[in-house]
Amino acid sequence: MELSDSKLIEASPEAVWEALLDPDVLKSCVPGCTEMTGSPEEGFEATVVQKVGPVKATFKGAVTLSELDPGQGCVITGEGKGGPAGFAKGGARVRLEPVPEGTRLHYDVEAKVGGKLAQLGSRIIDGFARKMAEQFFTCFKEKVEEPSETEGGTDAPSEGGTPTTKEGRQGWLKGRFGKAEGGAG
Repeated sequence: MELSDSKLIEASPEAVWEALLDPDVLKSCVPGCTEMTGSPEEGFEATVVQKVGPVKATFKGAVTLSELDPGQGCVITGEGKGGPAGFAKGGARVRLEPVPEGTRLHYDVEAKVGGKLAQLGSRIIDGFARKMAEQFFTCFKEKVEEPSETEGGTDAPSEGGTPTTKEGRQGWLKGRFGKAEGGAG
């Protein structure tokens, strides 16, 4: 199975690159990932639970990043064994392109399966692999575009007009009612 696509991410190529190397971001974006340890330099160990058609399996495997070109792209390769269900292996060549709106992340994915999984047929496997790639890159885009907690000032009022931090609320309450939280009349 081969798939090529791209996503527009409203963030700088540097921010996208940083997220690509972050194990917490990767773990949260891989559908079914229950555990991920390691580093970009030495590779990651991952555990992923997935159901493909009637076959449900826990895959344990390794993910490596190679051809690292900071801010430009890399190759992500993974291989997992799912016991009696078989194995899955594949990779994605990721390329980052600066655009006025942020970064266009291009990806070319290739996946192969063996064992019981291969017996399901190429239509089921191809559809599943496409869905996994789409879920991963959509989640990745959302994680990278998520505003950080410190962006825009922490004492800014929320939509309802109440500041979002305890200190901000206390100041707001004092200004509004003449007393800080917990103060008695």
